Amino acid sequence: MTAANIPNSAQLPDLNLVAQAMNAIAAFEQSKFPGIWPAIQKPQLIAEMRSRVQDPFQVNQGQQPFCGPASLLFELIRRHPLKYVQICRNLYQLGGFSTKTKWIYPSPELLADQGNPQMPVVDWMVLSTLRESENFLFPVQTNSHEIIRNIAGMTKPWEMQGWLQEILNYQNVQFTSAFLTRDLQVLQQSANIINSGGVALALVTSEGLLQGDSHPIPFPNHWVALVGNAAIKNNRVSFDIFTWARKMHIDVAEDRFKSHFWGVVTGQP
Repeated sequence: MTAANIPNSAQLPDLNLVAQAMNAIAAFEQSKFPGIWPAIQKPQLIAEMRSRVQDPFQVNQGQQPFCGPASLLFELIRRHPLKYVQICRNLYQLGGFSTKTKWIYPSPELLADQGNPQMPVVDWMVLSTLRESENFLFPVQTNSHEIIRNIAGMTKPWEMQGWLQEILNYQNVQFTSAFLTRDLQVLQQSANIINSGGVALALVTSEGLLQGDSHPIPFPNHWVALVGNAAIKNNRVSFDIFTWARKMHIDVAEDRFKSHFWGVVTGQP
């Protein structure tokens, strides 16, 4: 596996959409309407929003187990940067934002949390709200015990499907398992969907697929966004992904890929 930190132009938002989003950020910056997140300073928030609109690969889950919503947020910024700005502004000023059929908002406890989130504040504000909106038992807090934090941060395929429908407004959304023998087929189908304007968010074993480590019993533990350049040749599999605030180029033996690739949530217009 090799890191490829420089995305190509096809993997970045359209420049006209970026200009619209940057104008909306400037309007937000001039607004005198107060924010309701006591731990978030507006100048820092604005600066981080600008960096992500210009380069969605800057989305950073930090030390939090937010890989699922981070992959979703990355695709939102790539495809709908103006909507991303509107979500951030509404969340900061109004304490929530509307989706296709829902109003998503943080709990009073999350709003009042002034601990160190170990990640950029704009990503914490959006990702923690998204993650908490699906939790029934475990709260999202900066000072949670690691075990509780990991349980609270787990994202299931049906939650990813719901976000693609509610936030990115995709009509045709599904989870395709690659658990048995369909790994290569699922990857190729995902590549076709991406090329036709859709998105593909893959569930993998991070140690085996991204870090080159062997795992005695591989299990699904990490979401990534597939961003193109998929190829299957000479018993090797390669493709580009977004994860951990960067673009990565994956190039692994076919057997390793099959052992650590579990399925994909796709969204199509």
